[in-house]
Amino acid sequence: MKTLKLGQVTNMLHFKYYTKQEIKQLTRSRYGECKIGDKIACIKSADEVESFLQQSPAKFVLFGIPEDIGVRANYGRPGANTAWKPAVENVLNLQDNSFFSAENLIVLGEVDVDDLMEQAANSSSKNKFDIERLRKLVEFIDARVVEVVEMIIAANKIPIVIGGGHNNSYPIIKAVNEALRREKKTCTKGINAINCDAHTDFRALEGRHSGNSFSYAFEEGILNKYAVLALHEQYNAVNILQKFKDNPEFLLYTTYEDIFIREKETFMQSIDACINFCKECYCGVELDLDSITNVPSSARTSCGISPLQARQYVYRCAQKLNPAYLHIAEGAPVLSHIKADYKTGKLISYLVSDFIKGFTEK
Repeated sequence: MKTLKLGQVTNMLHFKYYTKQEIKQLTRSRYGECKIGDKIACIKSADEVESFLQQSPAKFVLFGIPEDIGVRANYGRPGANTAWKPAVENVLNLQDNSFFSAENLIVLGEVDVDDLMEQAANSSSKNKFDIERLRKLVEFIDARVVEVVEMIIAANKIPIVIGGGHNNSYPIIKAVNEALRREKKTCTKGINAINCDAHTDFRALEGRHSGNSFSYAFEEGILNKYAVLALHEQYNAVNILQKFKDNPEFLLYTTYEDIFIREKETFMQSIDACINFCKECYCGVELDLDSITNVPSSARTSCGISPLQARQYVYRCAQKLNPAYLHIAEGAPVLSHIKADYKTGKLISYLVSDFIKGFTEK
């Protein structure tokens, strides 16, 4: 296969738009019921996507990134490419009713990363050359994600992004910041972000991967304030924790141990501390599924927050902040070492609906 060169990815050539027929195939229609997929508006062709977004009354645009290249580039387990399909299917099969309406949502489709996944196939985390190649491929994903997010923000919509590694936070932040900057809506140093995660994803600038989206964004000045909710104390390196301590005006974390082991504060108090830290301008809402107990992910945990607490977090952030986007990352229903667990898709559908409800119920 011919190797890509950075810069070839332009004009939304790498996106799979979902048509009405594709939405219908994912929807389990039932007599006497109305599902989101039965009622949701869809584009007729890629040529009309920008006008469709501009004219649609829906505020939220859902799309997926079915890749695990960024996770593998960070020495993680493959599988994060498998979250999108069960997630979108579960969203489309939610009931359309007075609590949640299809009129609020557009299901746009997915970033086309098939060629990049093919190039990344058979790469080994034990091989230095392979790691460098994977990190270069992440840059192509970055470029493709930037294009679609900028288009969504330009239409005055809020992106909801599912699937792939946490490497995708960087292009989302970059695109949101650039689109809002053109409209003069950002803070001086960019947007803010809250991340419920066992890890800070603030690793060294050593080539793009799932562990350094926020450090890249912070160093480039497109991320203003960054708060990490309920990080796990023994899974974050001393130099990263020191970086936070050295920049208290812009970087904040609360720990899982302070909340649940030492009980210095409640989970809601910790959420509110992060919200208050980031509330003065647009803020991205991030959730790494490895923060939730026993949810399949590249770094699955046996001791994390509950699905209920994850839902409360997403809802509260949407309600209390001026959210720029929602990003649910690292879910891996099909991990390389275990059988498939498609309940993850249902959990993601709850989180998507909670976010939309939190925003609309303000």
